[in-house]
Amino acid sequence: MSPPRRKIAGVFYLLTILTGILAQGFISGRLVVSGDAAATAANILTHEPLSRLGFAVYLIEMACQITMTVLLYGLLKPVSRSVALLAAVFSLTGCVIKTLARLFYFAPLLVLGGADYLSVFNPEQLQALAHLLLKVNDQGAAIALVFFGLYAVVKGYVIVRSTFLPRMLGVVTAVGGCGWLAFLSPPLSDTGYFPTLRPSASSGHYRSLCGSSCSA
Repeated sequence: MSPPRRKIAGVFYLLTILTGILAQGFISGRLVVSGDAAATAANILTHEPLSRLGFAVYLIEMACQITMTVLLYGLLKPVSRSVALLAAVFSLTGCVIKTLARLFYFAPLLVLGGADYLSVFNPEQLQALAHLLLKVNDQGAAIALVFFGLYAVVKGYVIVRSTFLPRMLGVVTAVGGCGWLAFLSPPLSDTGYFPTLRPSASSGHYRSLCGSSCSA
């Protein structure tokens, strides 16, 4: 990969991290109140434009992640085309799962939107359903982190084998990926041994923004 393309890959790497921090830390974390469906619903309705912005930023994050995955595949394929392709497939699979999960982040806007066909439900039921959809969004993001972890482990292996990247970078990448594999067992990911993997105490959301940065 030529130096300009490496710089472009670095730009998309940075954008992936920044958009993840913005969507998760400054938007979603402000709207979702863990264990309180009524407060969460009130936040979403009061700050509807912000909620819609969060959904858009989540999609931009995944677009940046996909672009970065393709660019890094081009960088690493001279080392081992098949292994680099395997890593890219893991990353793209995680992107697809995470993007689909974000539909459940957007769905509460529809549930709480006051449509006539929802009049058969009382407000408490709608609030509970909206909160449930956000939890499904969390679980979908956690599943995606498993694939991002596999991506990081395989990518780290390729970096270690390369002659043009620091081997220590590959080791650190692979070790980080092993940490994200803790989401194969939710009880394990919730333990004190993986503090950066646990759901946020304030928002109840998984720290998916770290998943993007570690998988990058």
